[in-house]
Amino acid sequence: MSLLYKLKNILKSDDHLSPVEKKINYLFHNREYLVQAFTHKSITASPRKNYERLEFLGDTVIDIIISRELMREFPEGDEGLLTQKRASLVRKSFLAQISKMLDLIDHIVIESSVDMKIEKIAEKQQANLFEAIVGAIYLDGGISPCRNLILDTIWAHRTEAWKSTNYKGKLIEYCHIKDIGSPSFNVKDISGPDHSKTFEIEVKIDDRCFPTGMGLDKKSAEQIAAKVALEQLDAPF
Repeated sequence: MSLLYKLKNILKSDDHLSPVEKKINYLFHNREYLVQAFTHKSITASPRKNYERLEFLGDTVIDIIISRELMREFPEGDEGLLTQKRASLVRKSFLAQISKMLDLIDHIVIESSVDMKIEKIAEKQQANLFEAIVGAIYLDGGISPCRNLILDTIWAHRTEAWKSTNYKGKLIEYCHIKDIGSPSFNVKDISGPDHSKTFEIEVKIDDRCFPTGMGLDKKSAEQIAAKVALEQLDAPF
């Protein structure tokens, strides 16, 4: 079966996507956007037929809406605090959780050669689908219905995201609340072979240095170092 024939059939029989409209509480005027949002690039490499362009757009729309809501939620918050709060809400793993709540993955059109049983692959597709559906809604109906969806999903579960083990974000927030210097994360050492490096990170706040944290990548080492600093500061987290 040719890809063109397959795509024509997808466009003609999009009833399988009606449950999606109910879950997101939005009816598409142009259902081709809806179909595109659930079409994986394994079905077609055409940028105007698969979801990647919509994913790109949706990512930006989510950033804008979440940024505005954060400015309302934290009227005195500085750039560092707002950035950390937003990072927790727009990270792929959290978007994947939101997508999973909506069962979006049940409606993806994807070749069987893509192994969805692999957790990392499935999580990536979950997050991509949510961003793509936001992008599709934006093209179809503008910013207002996008905001409604984001408020009902991401924003409604924001405390869950902020309770996650984002120790770096919590340390930055703690320093902001206590009106002390922002923490700096410095690489103290990198050891091991190229394929299995170990990173050692030190946190410094003002003139105070804290015990280092170690991890298999820089980000995980920063998280461990931040957790150690929070414990040393006897900070609630």
